[in-house]
Amino acid sequence: MKRRQFAGLLVVSAAWAQKKVDDGTIYDQVRMRLANDADVKGGTLDVDVQKGVVTVKGRVNTEKARNKIEKLAKKVKGVTQVVNQVKVEP
Repeated sequence: MKRRQFAGLLVVSAAWAQKKVDDGTIYDQVRMRLANDADVKGGTLDVDVQKGVVTVKGRVNTEKARNKIEKLAKKVKGVTQVVNQVKVEP
């Protein structure tokens, strides 16, 4: 009996884990990460999400901030690709 309950739990857990993250949630998470990062904060950025592909446009002060944008966005669950169109303008 315990074995069946455990197997059922695994099936439910696997189905939940495979559930896709919607673009709105990805957008919110990416914006939050960018706003809370000391290197990126202060940049003028526009974020767009379409089917898990995150496109970031705008300006930052340093190349370090530009590179960090891509790293932060890639860490968000559900992101399949990051298109970094941010320009460095000190």
